[in-house]
Amino acid sequence: MPKVELNYGDKIFHFLAYAILCLLWYLVFYYRMQHTLKKAVLHAVVLAIIFGIILEVLQGTLTPYRSLDVYDAIANSLGALLTGVLLLAKGKIQVKN
Repeated sequence: MPKVELNYGDKIFHFLAYAILCLLWYLVFYYRMQHTLKKAVLHAVVLAIIFGIILEVLQGTLTPYRSLDVYDAIANSLGALLTGVLLLAKGKIQVKN
């Protein structure tokens, strides 16, 4: 078997982790707090993006062994944004049925 290297494995993990985080926050806002679909998605996406940026800044400033990585923050944000887009698209498909 040839050895396959994944250069951006860390970024893929960040993307997927924040996609899941955004989905979980959406579920809380929509089902538990009874927000509308758009409001729940907006709150979940914004919260996930802000949370990801804050964590990146804190690990760059407060820890000597970690560094701020802008590409991690971008991967986090893209994961949250994709989840938001998919949730809104799913909501529009359900309404049409």
